[in-house]
Amino acid sequence: MSQVSITEVLTETDLKKFIKFPMDLYKNNKNYVPSLINDEKNIWDPKENPALQFSDAKKFLAYKDGKIVGRIAVIWNHNEEKELGISKVRFGWLDFIDDFEVSEALINLAIDFAKERNIKKIEGPMGFTNLDKAGMLIMGFDKLATMIGLYNFEYYSQHLEKLGLVKEKEWVEYEMDFPTVLSEKVKKFSELVAQKYKLKVLDFKNKKEIIPYIEPMFKLLDQTYNTLSTFTPITDEQIKTYKEKYFPFIDKNYIICVEDENHQLVSFAVTMPSYSRALQRSKGKLFPFGWWHFLQAGKKNDRANFYLIGIHPEYQRRGVTAIIFKEIFVRFNKMGVKFAETNPELEENKGVQALWQDYNPTNHKRRRTYSMEL
Repeated sequence: MSQVSITEVLTETDLKKFIKFPMDLYKNNKNYVPSLINDEKNIWDPKENPALQFSDAKKFLAYKDGKIVGRIAVIWNHNEEKELGISKVRFGWLDFIDDFEVSEALINLAIDFAKERNIKKIEGPMGFTNLDKAGMLIMGFDKLATMIGLYNFEYYSQHLEKLGLVKEKEWVEYEMDFPTVLSEKVKKFSELVAQKYKLKVLDFKNKKEIIPYIEPMFKLLDQTYNTLSTFTPITDEQIKTYKEKYFPFIDKNYIICVEDENHQLVSFAVTMPSYSRALQRSKGKLFPFGWWHFLQAGKKNDRANFYLIGIHPEYQRRGVTAIIFKEIFVRFNKMGVKFAETNPELEENKGVQALWQDYNPTNHKRRRTYSMEL
């Protein structure tokens, strides 16, 4: 029987293989959505990814019979330990064929990486911070993946559980048919809340007008989620990186910002047209023709994804979400959006899940991180 051999990714050639492996693994799967290849390259470039400034990270490829059969990245986030007191090795970019010897060899890399640093816990799949993709799919394998969600075969979780890893955190995702008529209840309530707290929705004329609000959005995101178990502080360098990474995809019609009478941002929502089919058709490349598919997805699309939503703690129980949803309703209907899908939400985050209760949401996906105490 052939043995599994492991190679650390150190060269540009190996990095290209590391990035393209899942594209080959899932090439016949209609629900897998590839990442943009250049974005994946930038993740491992210290000039492009500020998280590498406060993290130790390595990536590996697994081979069997001369073929690539798996990959994994291991990460030690020093800020997480320094600022939050959480000591663990994160593992991510985990993909493998249905071969237990392969998955065992990959997880053993994470274990060894942790032991070498006297760290007593591993957890994954996850990225460098809480803004990166996280959570192994455990339900919803027959659903189309999103631009910010991981996709994996059903056997992945079976392998990890067989290796002794256990559930650490779980996320839920919802999809809903967007209503064609706004309920009078939401309409009246949103007007009352706006009047009572002197709030208004910003009307952006173009994308440039959004730029001054990007940093306040991320700061508000910190304030919104800093009590959750997955929270890690967002640095200024990360804000700059995420702005550069996602701003090209932003449509002003999909960004909603609410400010108070002092022009302070109190709530925002970032939604986007679904780019899943565009990514599939472009095969992870914007050029020479991939950009066309993204352009078409932005112009005509009946499906949208919720990406980020932030609400200042002082306004979280004051009905501000009614203003957000009234505005989303108006814009989605204008643009022909009929279906909406949420981003992954922590199982424990009942407050965010409650936002969708008036729209008959269906929990169509679940994902989980697995951990092991060493």
